[in-house]
Amino acid sequence: MSLIAFLGAVEIGLLFGLVALGVFISFRILNFPDLTVDGSLPLGAGVAATCIVGGWNPYLGTLLAFFAGCAAGLVTAWLNVKLKILHLLASILTMIALFSINLRVMGRPNIALLGEDTVFTPFEGLGLPFYWMNPLVLLVVVILAKIALDRFLLSEVGLAMRATGANQRMARAQGINTGRMTLMGIALSNGLVAFAGALFAQLQGGADITMGVGVIVIGLAAVILGEAVMSTRTIILATIACVVGSIIYRLFVSLALNADFIGLQAQDLKLITAVLVVAAMTLPGMRRKLRIKKITAGQGVRK
Repeated sequence: MSLIAFLGAVEIGLLFGLVALGVFISFRILNFPDLTVDGSLPLGAGVAATCIVGGWNPYLGTLLAFFAGCAAGLVTAWLNVKLKILHLLASILTMIALFSINLRVMGRPNIALLGEDTVFTPFEGLGLPFYWMNPLVLLVVVILAKIALDRFLLSEVGLAMRATGANQRMARAQGINTGRMTLMGIALSNGLVAFAGALFAQLQGGADITMGVGVIVIGLAAVILGEAVMSTRTIILATIACVVGSIIYRLFVSLALNADFIGLQAQDLKLITAVLVVAAMTLPGMRRKLRIKKITAGQGVRK
């Protein structure tokens, strides 16, 4: 793998680290299977691209994309909390609706941003090649987002949200408004994903209506891989694991697609994703079995 290919994989891994953080909030903190992210990522991309093409400040467009994602998450949570629709079905309904909404926002299936100013444009004057500059900028963004999320989850409201995901009945007994926590958490989750979509569109030079297909699988793969390779005993470690897992996932994908002797091609990306997710899900169990065998063997030696 060349240096440019490696940095490109790290760049996309950092970008989808934001998606992994969003998926972490819904799946791990709130125990809420949320498929809305497949629609909220292109929503963020479409809002940002539409604003930029319309002459808006790209930073303002990116901020609006974040709030648009929050609104999408609120709809999913509202369907579940207020209308008592099963969380999985509520997220599917919102995801389906977002396809039409995204077309309305963009006005057409795709928007090109070639030649337009983006949030990365001011950093081009630093003199660094784009394949170094973009990963560095994204690294700073991801670190800031991770620190902000850590501080939130360790706050009183964050603890209430974590209690809601752990045991809603007990949380309600402690006076926590679990419905409000669910609304807030799913909104924040999809806001992060839409924010990642806005940055992705500006990196790739355009937004497309289909760019969100399979995003939930990538986010879950990043979370599971991160949990498989490092400890997640604390919130700080868990959020680091999400970003690390996302980078590892993209590096594995890049390695597989660049390994000519394997014979994989670009159309095999979904197959690689499925294999990586299966490997990540089975790895912790295999490690646990090996640990038990070692303990048992050690006890047998003592006897």
